[in-house]
Amino acid sequence: MPVMNNESSIVESIDSILKQTYENFEFLILDDFSNDNTYKIIKEYEEKDDRIKIFKNNKNLGLTRSLNILISHSKGSLIARQDGDDMSFQHRFAKQLYYFQNLDYDFCVTRAETLKESKVIPKFSYNIPARLVSNLKNPFIHGTLMIRKETLLEIGTYNESYYYAQDFKLFKDLLSKNKKFKHIKEPLYRLNTQNNISTFKKREQKFYSDAIKRNQHPTKFIK
Repeated sequence: MPVMNNESSIVESIDSILKQTYENFEFLILDDFSNDNTYKIIKEYEEKDDRIKIFKNNKNLGLTRSLNILISHSKGSLIARQDGDDMSFQHRFAKQLYYFQNLDYDFCVTRAETLKESKVIPKFSYNIPARLVSNLKNPFIHGTLMIRKETLLEIGTYNESYYYAQDFKLFKDLLSKNKKFKHIKEPLYRLNTQNNISTFKKREQKFYSDAIKRNQHPTKFIK
């Protein structure tokens, strides 16, 4: 969980992980140079729960680089994502783990409910093959991802040429290599769709997403 200036949502987000019915995990949180109380809050959690390990960037590095830093510190064979302004349902980990322990999948994602309206997403594209959807947009919700660490390392983790849309690039790479995945129909995640990177950085997201759809290496985004 990389976080930056998430003081208004971080408590609920962290609590949703600590309350998982599956409890055997390490919880790595990296503060990407917040200028609010985010770091103070997560530091207090670290002192209360020894599953939590805190890291801090001494300057803002962005989500892509921060994710790769956390991956480098991880010890488990599976890695799960969570954003600092989202929440996971209590049985999320347990239900996703089933597909790794019993059915040998490479990665698993779920649907989500939107935080304000409680709409289930993706709505229509869920019923279309993900490879086709990926020609038009990101087919999965990044925060719901659980993936084998060996699979992540095999594709080179997150491509740091993509300062935004790094999740779309990751999923595109996984699909292009025919990695076996499960897209759980049940929503197991509550997704904030307002006042986030996707709303604040629309032009930047589109720039990098378009490069992915064209299968082109992105040049530097110029404002």
